[in-house]
Amino acid sequence: MSIDPKLLEILACPQDKGPLLYFEDESSLYNDRLQRRYRIDGSIPVMLIDEAEDVSVDEHQRLMAKAAEDGVEPNFTN
Repeated sequence: MSIDPKLLEILACPQDKGPLLYFEDESSLYNDRLQRRYRIDGSIPVMLIDEAEDVSVDEHQRLMAKAAEDGVEPNFTN
């Protein structure tokens, strides 16, 4: 299930307040600056710092390659 586009426009990382990459097919939002992933339960993003997943260097590289391949861009610009 996807996130409402209007909600996606205003979502920011709760830790650094920056934009996120939305991977709809993986039900996650990703902060590439902090290498943290936030899961999406149904259509509800879980934006709690304590619930975020720190990803490995290999996973970060996979996600960045996937973003480039799929045309995934940050949900807003600073």
